[in-house]
Amino acid sequence: MPAAPCRILLLLLLFLLPLAGGAAAAPSGQPAGGPAGEPVVLALDGEFGLDNSTSAVAIQRGILTAIDEINRDGGVLGGRPLALITRDHRSISARGIKNIRELATIPDLVAVFGGRFSPVVIEELPILEQTRTLFLAPWSSADPIIDNGMRPNYIFRLSLRDSLAMPFLLRHAAGRGLNRVGLLLTNTAWGRSNLEAANGYLADRRPPELVATAWYNWRDKSLIDRYEALAAAGAEAIVLVANDDEAALLVREVAALPADRRLPILSHWGVTGGDFVGQAGPALQSVDFSVIQTVSPMRIPPERLAPVLETAGRLFGIHRPEDIVSAVGFLHAYDLTRILALAIERAGTIDRAAVRDALEQVGPYRGVIKDYERPFTPDRHEALGPDDLLMARFRPDGVLVPAE
Repeated sequence: MPAAPCRILLLLLLFLLPLAGGAAAAPSGQPAGGPAGEPVVLALDGEFGLDNSTSAVAIQRGILTAIDEINRDGGVLGGRPLALITRDHRSISARGIKNIRELATIPDLVAVFGGRFSPVVIEELPILEQTRTLFLAPWSSADPIIDNGMRPNYIFRLSLRDSLAMPFLLRHAAGRGLNRVGLLLTNTAWGRSNLEAANGYLADRRPPELVATAWYNWRDKSLIDRYEALAAAGAEAIVLVANDDEAALLVREVAALPADRRLPILSHWGVTGGDFVGQAGPALQSVDFSVIQTVSPMRIPPERLAPVLETAGRLFGIHRPEDIVSAVGFLHAYDLTRILALAIERAGTIDRAAVRDALEQVGPYRGVIKDYERPFTPDRHEALGPDDLLMARFRPDGVLVPAE
């Protein structure tokens, strides 16, 4: 059967999956591996319906690119294809909690991938622990997502971590001679996670010096007063924790100031999960704006990226590194899906507890981002580390490229 009809058949089968049953095991009386040809279900709980957001679609495309390759190679567990279902939480925690409750009841579901927003994932943690649902984080960076107190821990992350991001941003500021910084933070669990990371890093290190911290709320109509307060406190640079909407607003407001009052802005990466460039407009080229990343497709060796682009090009028209929108979401999700498939094979079952244990043992794995000796261990559910970070800037055409 051609590939497209096969995918359509898998989707039809997924719609017939019951929404009730055991949270972790296969249906009663059925072997945990399931019959060959029956889909093994993955889910993505993301912010699909949020205006201007590109992160959920990027994660979805990364998962589907890996799934296509895995299924063309025979699937998992002796011929079972992987298939993906999605849920939209629109960045609203209550929706995310409801989605997790429903997804946890699907018998053949082995794991749920999360979206961009740390506050949503943090609110979902009690339900994930209660249902022992395996959760994979390809974007959200708040430390409590992994440092959650679960025993055993069902959460795994291949992404940035705030306690890595904030020190990196502060070191980068000092490396540029920007020795007095102000923090401009979102008033959420993500912002608080970054403040804790900054304070922890600066407790016994100088420079830079933290001169002040300012907070804003989601959907605020202006940020310039907070920016001006940080500048008045003596900040030589702003370290920004924001998503695309608020960051674009700030850039437009800063660009309207006289050139000598435009401080460099060093940003966390939430800005890359939406149409930041489109919302900032031409103002972006008038502001010294850089953003942390874990990977740039421009730096991936062509021979490593080419097979991924061949599949993504056939599925989504992504033919060049420049075509990968919200690249960290796409690339992290791709590698996480391949690692998950290896864990399923190692476990020999889709039982979530067994796959969880196997994830701690997988390796080595040659990913698109990097070579992983062991992506995860019993003591480390973070696949990336301090050596996996870089700063990037937006070219005039809107493409994000390494800053160096």
